[in-house]
Amino acid sequence: MAGRGRSGDRIEPSFSGRPARDDDEFSLDADDRVVGSRSAPRGGSKPPPQRAASRRRREPREREGGGIFGFLRRVIYWCVVLFIWAGIGVAGLVLYYGSRMPSASTWAIPERPPNVKITAVDGSVIANRGATGGEALSLENMSPYIPEAVIAIEDRRFYSHFGVDPLGLGRAIVTNFTAGHMVQGGSTLTQQLAKNLFLSPERTLERKVQEVLLALWLEQKYTKDQILAMYLNRVFFGSNAYGVEAASRRYFNKSARDVNLGEAAVLAGLLKAPSRLSPARDADAANARAQLVLAAMREQGFITDSEVKTAMSQTPSSAKSYWSGAGHYVADMVMDELPGLIGDVKEDIIVDTTIDKSLEKKAEQSLVDVLDKEGGKLDASQAALVSIDGTGAIRALVGGRDYAASQFNRAVKAKRQPGSSFKPFVYAAALEKGLTPYSVFNDAPIRIGDWTPENYEKKYNGEVTLATALAKSLNTVAAQLVMYDGPDQVIKLAHRLGIESELQPNASIALGTSEVSLMELTASYAAFMNGGYKATPHVIRRVTTAEGKVLYENTYDSPPRVLSEQIAAEMDTMMMGVIENGTGKSAKIPGWQAAGKTGTTQNSRDALFVGFTSNLTTGVWFGNDDGKSMKKVTGGGLPAKAWKEFMVAAHKGLSPAPLFGNGQLIGDPNGGQPMAQATPDGGEPMTAEVPPSTTIGGIISGVFGGDANANRYPQAPVRQQAATSGNGPVPPADVAEDDGSGYGSIVPPGDVGGAQTTSSVRPRRTTLLDLIMGQ
Repeated sequence: MAGRGRSGDRIEPSFSGRPARDDDEFSLDADDRVVGSRSAPRGGSKPPPQRAASRRRREPREREGGGIFGFLRRVIYWCVVLFIWAGIGVAGLVLYYGSRMPSASTWAIPERPPNVKITAVDGSVIANRGATGGEALSLENMSPYIPEAVIAIEDRRFYSHFGVDPLGLGRAIVTNFTAGHMVQGGSTLTQQLAKNLFLSPERTLERKVQEVLLALWLEQKYTKDQILAMYLNRVFFGSNAYGVEAASRRYFNKSARDVNLGEAAVLAGLLKAPSRLSPARDADAANARAQLVLAAMREQGFITDSEVKTAMSQTPSSAKSYWSGAGHYVADMVMDELPGLIGDVKEDIIVDTTIDKSLEKKAEQSLVDVLDKEGGKLDASQAALVSIDGTGAIRALVGGRDYAASQFNRAVKAKRQPGSSFKPFVYAAALEKGLTPYSVFNDAPIRIGDWTPENYEKKYNGEVTLATALAKSLNTVAAQLVMYDGPDQVIKLAHRLGIESELQPNASIALGTSEVSLMELTASYAAFMNGGYKATPHVIRRVTTAEGKVLYENTYDSPPRVLSEQIAAEMDTMMMGVIENGTGKSAKIPGWQAAGKTGTTQNSRDALFVGFTSNLTTGVWFGNDDGKSMKKVTGGGLPAKAWKEFMVAAHKGLSPAPLFGNGQLIGDPNGGQPMAQATPDGGEPMTAEVPPSTTIGGIISGVFGGDANANRYPQAPVRQQAATSGNGPVPPADVAEDDGSGYGSIVPPGDVGGAQTTSSVRPRRTTLLDLIMGQ
């Protein structure tokens, strides 16, 4: 035992009852006691043999734990300890924040906000409306460059990680530490999708933990392609564009299906800072970022060096203004009408419209051309156009000069006085009461109560036919016709043809003093063009879901008849005279029969031309939003010029077709229309006499000065009306093209001719020689 003690082995004490031997003696001296002697032991300071041996036993252990290896062992040891404790802490945080989340069994992908895709008749996209601004596309339907570019720059190990990428996170930490600022992020595409779908943008530890948990859940529930598609269809690309389809439309005016490599690099580059790197805001920054994306794609093997060079030449230098183009007026109109047709939009839908995109562009260009050329010098700042076919389908609509500058739709929402463009309803009502285009009225000063309407040129033509009066837009004749028809009858006919606005039943309605919209006025003219059928204006043909289920389809294929064929044909021929010989000469279309009517309000505040061919009825308005007067602009000026430019472009390549009735007056033996003729010396217009009868007696009576024409002036019915009647006085508002400024109570019949002198030359009588010579 003594030997083992000297060798350093521990000697266990024995408490057996046998006698102790010297070599295994167990004893305590004074130094070993807890409370020992107060005096130092005598005999020097040499330690007892037992304590010296104990010190010798400890020295090798101390030497054994020293040095570099001992330090490394301690570092590793404590690192393991810290790692274990950190793991326990992280697990605790995950459990804590996870417990604050709803049960995973209740997790579901939020519905993507519905998109409304609005298309033209050829299927091309006019616009997208909705929170996202574009439809959702599968990976197979979008350009393959887009997912490749996004993976290369945002998450190169997307297809290999499990939702969280420790290697990517470590690389980002090292890169950011080396750079001294934030250069890379450590979130995967799955984490970004989880954040966008479920979480708020705030940066907190709780949100980060929840993001990781949701990313793991997404990876378990969906495939990689599904996750990538969801990400690309929901991520924000700047400028109110969510998803690649909306971004492609926004920046390149094309579908994500057609995006090339350079454009895909721009889109992928936007994800880092959508607002700052937007090509609409900073084209140089967007292109620089796109070069980095191309380099990353080359590094990942997605593209070759030659493709990189090609892509650099494809990268767009700038993005056009998105909120421009007349198509947006159409899109706004569609969105206003949709709730009334299908209710709330709860899923992606496709709205097929009646719009022809080529006509839409031509319509917008025609207005811009005229405004740019003459608008400035004539103080005309705005214009609008509506073009409708015989069924009421709107083929083109322009609500203003520039949608980006003003989104107000002047073609649909603005109500203005139509001026003399309202007169066709007055004439049609007169024809329904038995008059004909040959009926003769006296164009002379007239007074209706206190109202004295005047012609635009303050000149009078004497005896004129209704055809001549409409072509020349004679206000005195129109006023007489209203009194002959009665304002109520004119209003009923206008409403029957398609005017929906409230009309005031007074004499000045003949001159278009009641306000209407350009669209309803134009649609009402379509009834003249199509042979007498109502043309209800509509822009939506069909509404379907993305899967093809029909939600709505219009039913305007069986319109009601609102005019007889005879009256429609006679009105067409009379309005042809407006373009051929009257106030609308600027609207002539070479090779085509066209009819229409000009309209101008008082002081040239508004100018209109509404006309039609056998294919289209088009209305054009020029004016200013604030009602400021233009410089002597009439309906036969700027509006007629824009109308002609659009209609010529719209009919290019089409074979000319005649108007309904072929431009012939029913019952006209000569196949023509009675028109006022100019005198040989260029003086005042003369009236072509129209015999009231084709009998020999009638002709001879006219030739020899008989009284056969004594009753050819239809008299206005006498209907006394006090100034304080329900209709009230004629309003002093802009009374329309060619009108005077007087107004007052209606006291029919009007006094025609009065004591005032006319400036016209009396029409000459037809002589027997004329008849013999066939004149």
